[in-house]
Amino acid sequence: MRRYWLPVILGSMVSLTGCSTITQSDTQTIAVTASYDGKPVEADCSLTNDKGTYTARTPANVMVHKSGEDLSVTCKKDGLPDGLLVAISRAAGSMWGNIIFGGGVGAIIDHSRGSGYDYPYQLAVKMGESTVIDKRTESGQQANAHQQESDAIYN
Repeated sequence: MRRYWLPVILGSMVSLTGCSTITQSDTQTIAVTASYDGKPVEADCSLTNDKGTYTARTPANVMVHKSGEDLSVTCKKDGLPDGLLVAISRAAGSMWGNIIFGGGVGAIIDHSRGSGYDYPYQLAVKMGESTVIDKRTESGQQANAHQQESDAIYN
């Protein structure tokens, strides 16, 4: 009788680990700001990854489709040099859970949908400069505060 429980227990473990497709969205709201000489400016920005191009006038919250590819940001304002920024995409914790517990099938799905990745939540573009922002260097407090703010706006 005990041998019949083993498949049930293993099946339950796999199904309860959850994949990013279930636990995370394939979109993310990102706060974009622009500045010149330390002062905020309104700039027209274009955010691009392999899932699409998104436009905004700073300061703005922009909803983008997540991807394993980095997010390129270009901001323009008449009379100022362009601001360039690259936001590094990083695998979310749930992606690693898929690989370890789910046998990788969920990870393949999450990779193709983008739900297994995250970008930094705040992108501060400096006009006249080229900047790289990595999700790894973003503090947990910044990410949590921005996520709560985004949830309040979009829910």
